[in-house]
Amino acid sequence: MRSITRSLGLASGAMALTALTALAGTGAADAAPAGTQVLYAPSALVVSVTAGQSSEGTVLRAVTLVCAPRPGGTHPSPAAACAELKANIGSSLDVLAAPRPDSACTREWNPVTVTAEGVWQGRRMSYTYTFGNPCGLRSSTGTLFGI
Repeated sequence: MRSITRSLGLASGAMALTALTALAGTGAADAAPAGTQVLYAPSALVVSVTAGQSSEGTVLRAVTLVCAPRPGGTHPSPAAACAELKANIGSSLDVLAAPRPDSACTREWNPVTVTAEGVWQGRRMSYTYTFGNPCGLRSSTGTLFGI
């Protein structure tokens, strides 16, 4: 009687394994074929402000910015920041760090570094810019670093 119970257990295990294999095969057959294109290229960045002359200083603020499929993230103005990126990505992002014409800042040296790192339209992006002091950052024309 012992051998009958054991053989039934093995047969049940073999049937369960066959059923799982069939289910797994069905899921793989229904998957999208390799090499198909997605509807949009990923665009997601981490934008940060760091005290000091390099990005290795103390991070003061950091936010996420997602631009595709629609603007979002923790950035305070994601739609405006994504529009700026889209308009200036072909050139240097230094345009977004330029001071407003009506701004006036002291020349004290208290550096603040901004970074934007992540993926823009499917390609790796890494940007760093150092302002002479926090006033330079506050008076910049762009909203990307206005975090």
